Amino acid sequence: MPTAIKTHRGDGPDDNAPHILVVDDDSRIRDLLARYLHDHGFRVTTAIDAETARASMRGLSYDLLILDVMMPKESGIDFAKALRENNQVPILMLTARAEPEQRIEGLETGVDDYLAKPFDPRELLLRVGNILRRGTSTPATGEIRMGDFVFHVSRGELQRDGETVRLTERERELLRYFARHPGTPVSRHELAKGSDSGGERAVDVQINRLRRKIENNPTNPVYLQTVRGKGYILYSE
Repeated sequence: MPTAIKTHRGDGPDDNAPHILVVDDDSRIRDLLARYLHDHGFRVTTAIDAETARASMRGLSYDLLILDVMMPKESGIDFAKALRENNQVPILMLTARAEPEQRIEGLETGVDDYLAKPFDPRELLLRVGNILRRGTSTPATGEIRMGDFVFHVSRGELQRDGETVRLTERERELLRYFARHPGTPVSRHELAKGSDSGGERAVDVQINRLRRKIENNPTNPVYLQTVRGKGYILYSE
């Protein structure tokens, strides 16, 4: 095995835990990510560039790639584009730049999600969890967790530390819709359909009100986020 590939083992994740490949030429970021993910129950292997990642992927299957955009020789976007020719492994792209053009380029390539540096480690976990769950719907009797909040889908009830948080019927509808599409961007048009609450422009107002009920800092949301040019996305735990 090339020395540039490192698998993090030891006490913690079992053999059935999701296995993540972190690809980043910055050793500090790479090791921090590996330790943090390992400590939160994931198996982790790291690689310093696309070439090393390919060597690792020839011998192992991964549940998710965390891939840096700016790497020497072959960029993260070029690597993702090559992978998508014959591999559909989920990809979370890390970028030091957050320009819409770069995000769109990556999403068109087939990247599942973007996270701009510097990022909150909690948000990293939320995005990883949602990508791994993507494609499955929340059962009608299920629940979603957002920090201190729990939304019971079938009952349409939001609770914080066992106490019920009052929701309007429209807020309840929005949470139910997001709960059934976890980690997936939903357009304003889609959210406005079937509602008499004022169309797409009213959706923004309703989302802001809902954020005030589920976010510790509504101006910098962790769970209910805006996807520029697309709409909104809910990250649950």
